[in-house]
Amino acid sequence: MSPSREGIEGRFDVAVIGAGVSGACIARRLSAYELRVALIEKEEDVSFGVSKANSGIVHGGFHHNKKYLKARLEVQGGMMFDRLKAELDFPFVRCGIVVAAMHDDELRGIGQLYSQGVENGAIGIEMCSRERLLELEPRLSPDCVGGLYAPGGGIIEPYRFVFSLVESARKNGVVLFTGWKLVSAAREELAWRLRSSDGRIVEASYVVNAAGLHADDVSRAFGAEDFRIQGRKGEYYLLDRLTKAKPDRVVFPVPSASSKGMLVIPTVEGTVLLGPTATSTDDKEDFATSRVELETILRSAKNLVPAISESDVITSFAGIRSVLGEDFYIDVSGKAPALIQVAGIQSPGLTASPAIGEYVKDLLKKAGLRLVEKADWDPFVDKVPRAKDLTPFELDEFVKADPAFGNIVCRCERVTEAEIVAAIRRGHTTLDGIKYFTRAQMGRCQGGFCTYRILKIIMRETGMAWDEITKRGEGSRVLGGEL
Repeated sequence: MSPSREGIEGRFDVAVIGAGVSGACIARRLSAYELRVALIEKEEDVSFGVSKANSGIVHGGFHHNKKYLKARLEVQGGMMFDRLKAELDFPFVRCGIVVAAMHDDELRGIGQLYSQGVENGAIGIEMCSRERLLELEPRLSPDCVGGLYAPGGGIIEPYRFVFSLVESARKNGVVLFTGWKLVSAAREELAWRLRSSDGRIVEASYVVNAAGLHADDVSRAFGAEDFRIQGRKGEYYLLDRLTKAKPDRVVFPVPSASSKGMLVIPTVEGTVLLGPTATSTDDKEDFATSRVELETILRSAKNLVPAISESDVITSFAGIRSVLGEDFYIDVSGKAPALIQVAGIQSPGLTASPAIGEYVKDLLKKAGLRLVEKADWDPFVDKVPRAKDLTPFELDEFVKADPAFGNIVCRCERVTEAEIVAAIRRGHTTLDGIKYFTRAQMGRCQGGFCTYRILKIIMRETGMAWDEITKRGEGSRVLGGEL
């Protein structure tokens, strides 16, 4: 695209700020129209903010009252994942959700969740006796007294979902800018002039603020609504895929007034996730984990699934959710022209994200954006062949065509050199980008075996020197100095 003026990287109809799951869904939805769309991300890769570290659950539509926008979008979005899985390249299983009451006094909460789910239109939801609950999930504690079952719930790999959304959007014309941190926004000649910290400039007629934890800072840069995003830190612990404590369904406790509680989640790739905690924080970069929180999570998880063992823990991580009151804030700005606010997207934001894309598209139309559908829009992406999903005979054919499929780089997750190269050629050149795209470094040894080999492949494929490679972008160089 030719710049409209010297020094400007491009003039767009819409700029979406933030390439997490909400921004990615919005950009992909807009890619179906005759529009010039920019997707702007301050990190080195997409999904590196809030979206990379969450529970990976497609919720069942019963946790929130339908008076809230987030409840309505959760139900709508949850029903869109089967089609999205057919079009895109990400793991998703509709395994179902159970909520276990451990005491008689929690059964009242189960009744409220059931009534709420029925009112919201949650498909197939049922109240369960103790016997029915243990039939659905035999690994539950025998002390449970009853519960709830939502068969529409599921599990997903959130970063793979975002990567696939962005790939689809780019295939259909969206321009992605990474490492692009907004420092100012000025309204000039019916367009917004956006400047990054490194001096790059993008112009856009309309802007969508989907900046996650930093949506409040972005809003102030536009002279728009003055609100404050409160961080809510959640710590997680991951169990090895060989654990005997893996449930068949997502297991919830009865929620409290402030949290859905700490869960036991069978991940779509075979491991088990425990957590999250929920601690308010003003530090949006605090991703540390602690022994105290580990013990709290383990106690809570064992209360639901007694077979859980600390010896199965292979890693811990933390994510920070964006909290802004009781509900999502998605609306046309009342202060800044041609700005759509998408803020406070906490749980169930991942589930709601496809519906958020539709909702924001309609808001842009309401704000004056002309929408003309593309005749050649292609919703499908090319699926990356993965060795662990292939039969020995299929893998043999791939090796004949490309010997790199015969070189296992990550033993724990059975990731081949060919998959690492595919990730790099799609623009994922940090260790975390490759980890999220391929799962290399996610197994029992947490990269102890494969990291060096991945570094060598990055150097070979990109021409980067060893001291230029980072874990996740600026400030996270992997190697420094020489022996």
